[in-house]
Amino acid sequence: ARRQKRSMYEMSEFHDQIARYRAAIEAFLQAQFCQELPQKRLFDAMRYSLLAGGKRIRPVLTLEFCRICGGDWQSAVPFACALEMVHTYSLIHDDLPCMDDDDLRRGKLTNHKVYGECTAVLAGDALQAEAFGTILRSELPAERRARCAEHLANAAGVDGICGGQFMDMLEDPPADEAWIADLQGRKTGSLLSAACAMGVAAAGAGEEKTELALRYGAALGAAFQIRDDMLDVLSTEAELGKPIGSDAEEGKVTFMSLYGEEKCASMVARLTGLAVELAGELGSDFLAELASRLSDRRS
Repeated sequence: ARRQKRSMYEMSEFHDQIARYRAAIEAFLQAQFCQELPQKRLFDAMRYSLLAGGKRIRPVLTLEFCRICGGDWQSAVPFACALEMVHTYSLIHDDLPCMDDDDLRRGKLTNHKVYGECTAVLAGDALQAEAFGTILRSELPAERRARCAEHLANAAGVDGICGGQFMDMLEDPPADEAWIADLQGRKTGSLLSAACAMGVAAAGAGEEKTELALRYGAALGAAFQIRDDMLDVLSTEAELGKPIGSDAEEGKVTFMSLYGEEKCASMVARLTGLAVELAGELGSDFLAELASRLSDRRS
């Protein structure tokens, strides 16, 4: 009974903390790109995708890592939202006809379906630029701003999501685990790892915490992507808010196509266990609970 009460307390505390984080994130994002200027339709396109919902996992990670490293997590909100701008830009571009050519994202029409391909491209471009502007205009010390910008640039560039997306578009890629792990580590894992490291940087913590943060982000990102591959086969369009089965239709090599459901589930469990172990080293029950919840998500 005592264990059950403790578990219920932790679940309640987790819910309250993530609600606080998400409220701060949404308030900041809602205030962006509202100007009545000639480029208002571009702002509308940027806000359309930026405010389309989602779990806000990446900015939440930034805020929690700032908190557990002794920083004021509220001061890191601009950094967290800058990261969400880059994530949103990557989704807008990922959905374009020249990329994955998707019609739905989070249960809504994709950006280019509403605003046209040209505006969607510019909305993504502008969100990436404004992300770095948001970091540089924040009130934290210059050294912390520079470190956060460096983490985000590394995750967004050729070693991160751009490099991963390029690999994903190649014809006849190698059909092996090393290739797909490298691809997804860039396309998905890099931004999750950056989210963690940016929180450490926002708090002004050192390299030891940064290394733990990157390891946690890598484990969480790998588990997240494998679960994504599973959901593309096992979930429904209503649950995911986007078409399912697209990986198979496009002939993409995924963890599911390589290993099937049972082994993928085992891999997710192993990686989640590693993330939970690292959360223990970091002293964060929140991070352990977050990893566990993401491991069996349905969307």
